[in-house]
Amino acid sequence: MQTLYLMLGYPGAGKTTTAKIIHDLTGAVHLWADHQRRELYGTPTYSHEENVQLYDQLNSEAEDLLASGHNVIYDTNFNYVKDRRHLQAIANRYHAKTVLIWVVVPKELALERATDGAHLQHTRILGNMPIETFNHLATHLEEPDANEEYIELDGTKISPEYVRKTLGL
Repeated sequence: MQTLYLMLGYPGAGKTTTAKIIHDLTGAVHLWADHQRRELYGTPTYSHEENVQLYDQLNSEAEDLLASGHNVIYDTNFNYVKDRRHLQAIANRYHAKTVLIWVVVPKELALERATDGAHLQHTRILGNMPIETFNHLATHLEEPDANEEYIELDGTKISPEYVRKTLGL
């Protein structure tokens, strides 16, 4: 069945590493928000206007890909239930299943991964995240509500085998 994968978790939790593994295992198209942000803006400001433009573009790309029969991994921090529901409604239009993947790590570990040593990580293409940005995103993370199905992954155990087994791929 056609699938839209949505990623949830703190910055530095392991969402992009997981998304890349899912891509390798399934061939699903990887829509990577950080990569597109860098392509569009070079040095991003994370302003409201920038975010609206970026996510309008990504949402449109996700819809076009689903409409043409592709599986999609939407790799961003789906912090808000309303945003996850919006993407689920898009997937429903194309009879695609939505899989919410919540990558969980201790907040302190995520903070360290996101704000320090970015040059050592191939997934931190925008460099070290300012601590204020991390704190803002972490504070506004809305955990899945009672009506959301999700698969929880331990972000300290991410490997192809772990992801394959846990997601049943």
